[in-house]
Amino acid sequence: MPYLHSLPDSPAFADKGLTGYQFGPLGLNCEVHYIDVVKGHDTFQISKKVRRVYYVLSGNGYFTIDGQRFDVSAGVVVEVPTKVEYSYSGTMKLIMFSEPRWFSGNDIATKWNPDVVGQDVPFGAGRSRFRQLLRARLFGKSPVNAFLRANQQVWNRLPRFVTASSPARWYGSKLNLLARTHNTRKQAVATLFLRNRPELDLIRRLAGRRKSNDVLRVAVLGCSTGAEVYSVAWNIRRARPDVRLELHGVDISREAVEQAELGVYSSAVSEFTRTAVLERMTEPEIADLFDRDGELMVVKPWVREGIDWRVGDVGDAAVAEALGPQNIIVANNFLCHMDPKDAEKCLRNISRLVSPGGFLFVSGIDLDVRAKVARELGWNPVEELLEEIHEGDPILRKQWPCHYSGLEPLDTRSRDWRFRYAAAFQVLKPAVVINDRGGKRSLSKQTLPAPK
Repeated sequence: MPYLHSLPDSPAFADKGLTGYQFGPLGLNCEVHYIDVVKGHDTFQISKKVRRVYYVLSGNGYFTIDGQRFDVSAGVVVEVPTKVEYSYSGTMKLIMFSEPRWFSGNDIATKWNPDVVGQDVPFGAGRSRFRQLLRARLFGKSPVNAFLRANQQVWNRLPRFVTASSPARWYGSKLNLLARTHNTRKQAVATLFLRNRPELDLIRRLAGRRKSNDVLRVAVLGCSTGAEVYSVAWNIRRARPDVRLELHGVDISREAVEQAELGVYSSAVSEFTRTAVLERMTEPEIADLFDRDGELMVVKPWVREGIDWRVGDVGDAAVAEALGPQNIIVANNFLCHMDPKDAEKCLRNISRLVSPGGFLFVSGIDLDVRAKVARELGWNPVEELLEEIHEGDPILRKQWPCHYSGLEPLDTRSRDWRFRYAAAFQVLKPAVVINDRGGKRSLSKQTLPAPK
C-alpha cells in the first residue's frame, strides 16, 4: 500500500463557492480532502453518519453550526458532529477529515447559503436533472469524462487540415457543448508571464498613442499571483516611460494578491499555481524584468513601482465604485470558470469600468456570452491583431474541444466572426455603475485614441 499521497490534479467535487481535492484513497475507513474555499459551501447540510473535522490552513471565514456562528482563521480546528445543520463561508484553505468515508445519501441539503448563492434564490433552483444525469458516476468514475478524454486524445492526433474541416468543426462544437454542460467549473490560479504576446503587443500599441506625460489608467481583473499585471507593466513602461501609468491588480483570493504584491517567483514550478510561470520568457526578457536571488526571481523596482493591489469580487458593483474609470481593462481567463449567466452579469458590470473610448480585453470566456454582451452594449471589436490574439494562448487552444475553457478555432466564414472572435473591444458609451438601489452614476469621460 502507498504511504504517501499527493494532491491530485483533478477535483473530487466543486460547487459555486469551493473546490475539493481528495487524497488517497486511504487504507483506513476515512477520507482526507483539501478544500479551496472562495466563497463558501453553497448549501447548509446535515450529515447522517459521517463525522467531519476541518483544519484551517490559511485565510479566514466562519462556520455556522446548529444555528451558532463561529469565526475561524488559520490554525483553528472545527469539529462538526453528525445530525447537526451546518455550513461555512469565507475565503480560506481547509483540510477536511471524514470518518467513516462519505457515501451517497449521507448529506441532506436543507437550504442555500446566502453568502454563496445570494438572498433571493429559492432552494432547489438551478438543480438540472439533465446535469445531474451527466454527472452520474459508475464505480466512482464518470463515463462522460472518460468519453471526453478519449475524444481529446484522438483530436490532438489529427492533422490540422482534418480538424479544420466542416464536419470536424461541427463534431468539435458538439463535444465542447457537452464539456461546457458536464464539466464542473472552478476558478483556477494558474498563470504565466507573457501568456498572450499579441495581446500585450496591442496594449503596447495603444499606450504608444498617448501623449507624453498623459495618465494611463489600467486595471487587470482576476490577476491571480500577478504575472499578468507585471507583464502589462513591463510591456508599457519599457515602451513608454514618459506615460504616467496607474495600474491596478484585483483578485478575489487574498492569498493570491498577497503573493502578487511580493513580486517574488520561483524559477521552477510555483507551489501555489502549479505552473512554471516563466516558461514563455526568453533569458534576456527574464534578465530585464527580474533580479535573481538564488532560485527566486524578484520583479525589478521600476516594473512594480506604484501598482495598486486589491482583494475584491469583480462581479460586485462596488469594485467599479472603488476603482473608478479605466482606459484599459484586462479581464482574462476567469469568466470561463463561471456559470454562463453569472459570467454575463459579471462582464456587464466589468464593462462599466471602461471609460468612453477605452478598451476592454476579455479572453478565456464562453464565446456566446462575450459576443452577446458585445452586441447588446454596442462595443466595437478591435480588428488590429484580432487573429493573432485569438491564436496567442496555446493553453486555451489545446483544451478545445473537450474542456469547457477550450477556445474554438477561428472561422472567418461566419457572418459575425469579428464579434465572436475578437478579444479586444472599444467601449464608446459612458461608463456607469448600477448601485444596489438600481440607480446609475456616470464614472468618467476619459478616452484613448482609436486604433489605426
